[in-house]
Amino acid sequence: MVDGASSLAKRRRISDLVIGLTIVAFGTSSPELILSIIASWKGAADLAIGNVIGSNISNILLVGGIAAVIYPIAIQKSMIKKEVPLSLAAVGVLFVLVNNFLLQPNQVTYLGRIDGLILLFLFVVFIYYSFGLAKRHSQENINFEIYPYSKSIFYILIGIVGLTIGGHWIINSSEILARQFGLSEALIGLTILAIGTSLPELATSVVAAVKKKTDLAIGNIVGSNIFNIFLILGVSSLIKPLAFNPKLNPDILICALASGALFYFALTGRKKRRIERWEGAVLLTAYFLYLIFLLWRG
Repeated sequence: MVDGASSLAKRRRISDLVIGLTIVAFGTSSPELILSIIASWKGAADLAIGNVIGSNISNILLVGGIAAVIYPIAIQKSMIKKEVPLSLAAVGVLFVLVNNFLLQPNQVTYLGRIDGLILLFLFVVFIYYSFGLAKRHSQENINFEIYPYSKSIFYILIGIVGLTIGGHWIINSSEILARQFGLSEALIGLTILAIGTSLPELATSVVAAVKKKTDLAIGNIVGSNIFNIFLILGVSSLIKPLAFNPKLNPDILICALASGALFYFALTGRKKRRIERWEGAVLLTAYFLYLIFLLWRG
């Protein structure tokens, strides 16, 4: 699906940064989208929310860490000013929307349909901004292969079908694991599903880092995180309101800290606007510590 969509984008002379922020980010976020929609439909709210939060954490700490270790990630000044803070703001918006119980302690809090509309509105604003960015950026040396329109559309459709089938299999298997081993849906969403659905981001960012196309690597990570919160949770909560488990609040905080660390590393260091290899190693170490915390918490 990513290949087909990127081919169409190149025909429209769209830059690496915008392709990473939008098309590739949407493509690599598709597993989270399909899984969260299916989980929402089945009433598995912890899986839907946990998958998104866990994916965002693994995108920054695991995917970003590995990509930076392979090749230092240079970040455009405009991204530091806008896209990276926006990904951090998205986490803040999610925290506010799911924590209504702080005002009404005795009530169960939901990510409801009104919340979903708010998230989708913010997603539309982000997409509008990204297309404005496309007009300001001239075409760069993009290495995506250009296919005929028919082949590009065929690739996209085949990708969507494959994702849908895989999504059903993963949700069903996750529910079986939860029942057989006494694991919570939240834990499965934060670990197994989060890592599994982050594999497309990992593959894309690693290839981009090896090819020294760091705009695509960082654009994919930041764009995917914005998509995950605004689009995926927006759509999922519109389908069916998602009951929020307050035990996920520490994970939202960790997600915010990870986004803040990405922002901090981009602003500091020997060379500003660049995530160095040692900083990538710090991100990776933080991810393994987070996994240990999850296992300890159970």
